[in-house]
Amino acid sequence: MTTMTKKLYQQIDLTILKALPNPSSEKYEMKIKVPEFTFLGVHEQPDFAKLYITFYPKGKIIELKSLKQYVYHLRDIIVSYERLINIMYDHMMEVYQPDRLRVTLICNPRGGISSKLVIDSDWKDRGGEDKYKDYPERDDEWGILM
Repeated sequence: MTTMTKKLYQQIDLTILKALPNPSSEKYEMKIKVPEFTFLGVHEQPDFAKLYITFYPKGKIIELKSLKQYVYHLRDIIVSYERLINIMYDHMMEVYQPDRLRVTLICNPRGGISSKLVIDSDWKDRGGEDKYKDYPERDDEWGILM
C-alpha cells in the first residue's frame, strides 16, 4: 500500500508552465477554459471549479500542453482557492509576461455556497492602467461569454 505525501501550496511548481514564441506581432485575445478544474481544499476535500483565462500576448504565448500539466499537478495540492488564484496569476505573469491577463475561478457549491474569484492585470490596484475598462464580470450574475 502506498501513501500519498501531502503537498502544500508552497510546492506548486511554476517550472511546469512553458512558453512558446508568439507567432504574430499583431494584437489578439486568447481565451482558455478549463471546465473540470480540481484541487484539494484546505480540509483535504476535492474542490471543483471552472477556470477561465483571458490572455493578451506580447512576445510569448501559453503552451497548452504545459498548462494542462500544471492544472493536473494542482489536483494533489492542498490550498485555499483564494491563495490558489493569486499563485496561478503570479506564475502566469512571470512566465508569459502578457499585455493583459485575466484569471476567473468559479467554484462549485460546497455547503450551499458558491464562490467566484477574478484577477485582472489591467486593474489599477494590480499595477495595471485600467485601459480596457471592459469588466462585465464585475456586474454580471456569474455568466461568462466564451
